[in-house]
Amino acid sequence: MASSDPRGEIFIQPAAYANQETWHATARELRDEAPVLRVEAEGYTPFWAVTRHEDVFRVSRDNDHFLNTRNSVLGPDAQFEFLHSLGIEPKTLIHMDGAEHAGHRGLANDWFRPRAVARRQEAIDEIADEFVDRFRELGGACDFAQDIAVPYTLRVIMSIFGVPEADEPTMLKLTQGMFGAADPEYLGDLSDPITLLTDTIRQFDEYFQALSDERRAHPTDDLATVIATGEVDGCPMDHHATLWYFTIVATAGHDTTSFALSGGLEALLRHPDQVALLRADPSRITNAVDEMIRWTSPVRHFLRYLTEPAVLSGVEVPAGDRLLLSYPSANRDERMFDGPMAFDATRPNANRMIAFGGGEHFCLGSTFARRELRTILPRLLAATDTLELAGEPEWAQANFVGGVKHLPVAATFR
Repeated sequence: MASSDPRGEIFIQPAAYANQETWHATARELRDEAPVLRVEAEGYTPFWAVTRHEDVFRVSRDNDHFLNTRNSVLGPDAQFEFLHSLGIEPKTLIHMDGAEHAGHRGLANDWFRPRAVARRQEAIDEIADEFVDRFRELGGACDFAQDIAVPYTLRVIMSIFGVPEADEPTMLKLTQGMFGAADPEYLGDLSDPITLLTDTIRQFDEYFQALSDERRAHPTDDLATVIATGEVDGCPMDHHATLWYFTIVATAGHDTTSFALSGGLEALLRHPDQVALLRADPSRITNAVDEMIRWTSPVRHFLRYLTEPAVLSGVEVPAGDRLLLSYPSANRDERMFDGPMAFDATRPNANRMIAFGGGEHFCLGSTFARRELRTILPRLLAATDTLELAGEPEWAQANFVGGVKHLPVAATFR
């Protein structure tokens, strides 16, 4: 792969993210030497990689001059051309700007407000208890990522949707097919990531079409009914918009949170003193969760497009060019965080992490994500006498959403 600076490949190659030590060492070099790096790689429209917290924060909050547009996620040009030729054009909240974005976001916004999320605490408590019990039933040894983190976070978002528990395996397969298409583990019998992606979109379409038809005929008190029957600017959403609304909530509400939980627990278990601190003082878990999210940064990037020229860290970027906002790099920026390469559950400014974006596009499900981690972590610590790594974790090969996909752990239960 040809590039103006070979270091720019860390933002493109999915496998690069599977080696976190090397990835972050390179990102640190860029923050110091080329914080806004123009990347020219074969098969990709050139982009500027933005790596410092200050710049990522500024761009994220300025929705007038830095637009998401329909191409808000990095991928090879051929992939987008192929999807377009099939009539596949994603239209989710992350692909919209301005009034269109506000209208569609407003449809489900009430379901994700802090008060609404708090009303679901009892249900989240029950789900968390179920999965701590499942860990116990596994004999205190499991792949925490696959056996606990993935199904726990999936169950929470599906319970909000109103998707039957029996359909959760289908939803798991589809969410992993959407965000994990570049990882060889998820390809299965399919030949390439684009084939997996298109097949996943087709299956999402079939499933959510049936769910929409059922909810329109028999409305219930769940998010699926809100999306299926919702109106934007007084008009019902068309099939295309409805499909992608379902898809983004299902995928973004699951994989990101499970990666934050599995990767955050891995980091925590590498620091037994911090585990002991949280056992002794569970009130510190709120801050620890923000540090877990800073550390893992499950969403690796979004793209923004300039409506007029801008200067970032002294670099002039022309109007019309696109920026890749690197959240993992921003969350390890020495200019914002002291000792950012160390995991610290007591970090005083952990809440300054920028894993949820900012401005109008601030993550709709951020309150749910934090609450899910804050709910299961104290239960896990209270139920166990010992909790430790039982092998080396494995990180997913993905350049958009990823994290620890396998986490061997062992515990003794009280």
